[in-house]
Amino acid sequence: MTDWQIKPARDLGLPTAERLRSHGREAGLVGTLLQGSWRRLVRAYMAAMHRLEVTGRENLPATPPYVMVANHSSHLDALAVAAALRGLAARRAHALAAGDTFFTSTPMAAFAAYAINALPVWRRKTRLKDLVTLRTRLEEDALVYILFPEGTRSRDGSMGAFQLGLGAFVAGSAVPVVPCWLEGAHAAWPPQARLPKPGRLRLHIGTPLSFADTPQDRAGWAQVAAQCEAAVRALAPR
Repeated sequence: MTDWQIKPARDLGLPTAERLRSHGREAGLVGTLLQGSWRRLVRAYMAAMHRLEVTGRENLPATPPYVMVANHSSHLDALAVAAALRGLAARRAHALAAGDTFFTSTPMAAFAAYAINALPVWRRKTRLKDLVTLRTRLEEDALVYILFPEGTRSRDGSMGAFQLGLGAFVAGSAVPVVPCWLEGAHAAWPPQARLPKPGRLRLHIGTPLSFADTPQDRAGWAQVAAQCEAAVRALAPR
């Protein structure tokens, strides 16, 4: 006879405002339905307005968990990367979004949580405990994280250096990292513009990287950042 292992929701008992910002937030029935509708809307928008073209989708691992990293120059970036996912990976994908941009008010936090399924990363006050929680969820819940290791959008479209935080998620772990390069997003919606405009987007997905043997310390984090940055840059069109 099968032994059932039922675990309470990670966000059980949290007040609404706190749950929206929690790294343990789970979607629930309503959230799942909203997110499914949002995914269909985003895919339709990407096809109609940006003619999103994806190459290298065969490089994606067959099942989660894994982390997708890409260059960052536009609010379109997370939407485009998420739109490339299908099936279980699409349903379990979380963009790691700047808490001081997307989670500052309850209405904005609700949109980020229920529409784009984002989890907050507080750029000036992220604690090691928060990184550990995110890493645990990535592995135990078999999630997909969409991460932009530059930490902020490029103002001129050129890619900046990757920060070390990425290493906290994957150093010493079997979770693969998938490098991506997104082309055209800065032209379609640069940080200086209030709204996007039509423009073709191309997402290039590279071969996954493994950091299972990389030490879980600051030196290991630097190694992860350097290798991922090089892999993303290598995907840029020549």
